[in-house]
Amino acid sequence: MAGKFIVFEGIDGAGSSTAVEGIKNYLIENGTDVFTTKEPTTESEAGRKIKKILKEAIKIDPIEFQILYAKDRKEHLEKQIIPALNSGKTVLSARYFFSTYAFGVADGANVEYLMELNRDFLYPDLIFLLKVRAKTAIKRIDNRGNPKELFEKEEILIKVAQAYDSLAQRFRNFKIINAEKSKEEVLEEIKKYV
Repeated sequence: MAGKFIVFEGIDGAGSSTAVEGIKNYLIENGTDVFTTKEPTTESEAGRKIKKILKEAIKIDPIEFQILYAKDRKEHLEKQIIPALNSGKTVLSARYFFSTYAFGVADGANVEYLMELNRDFLYPDLIFLLKVRAKTAIKRIDNRGNPKELFEKEEILIKVAQAYDSLAQRFRNFKIINAEKSKEEVLEEIKKYV
């Protein structure tokens, strides 16, 4: 594969989508061909089910929920990410399989099962973990003015953040970014690595 695969992770409200947009603009200005995406997708049936579960805060078995994510991810890789990489594009994704671990573990799923479920998926070249306190994330989520989704509660986000911390120690290519800072400061920090 000729392109680079860069993933942005963090709890809800950490700024992963904002970072993807900012880094996309930076890379394009510097002559890089970029493809941006996020998980879950809305292109697959599994992705649409996930969106519905999140928006309507439907309680579902954690393993069943993560299997939906794996189905969505498989299609996402085959139809979008891998073709973009093969054409030489840098792929920026807001979330990837690390979200499955972090949110799945916080929801009660077995981490070893989640690892097995995602074992064969393409590993990113670089993963940015945008670290932010749950209180800060909740304020940002509230400022959006949208109804809260399934995991957008402070006590859940604390568990998700702890799971992300253990992932950053367990997996390679993680760069931890202090996302408590301003958007501009966060982007400047990320630019040092891309």
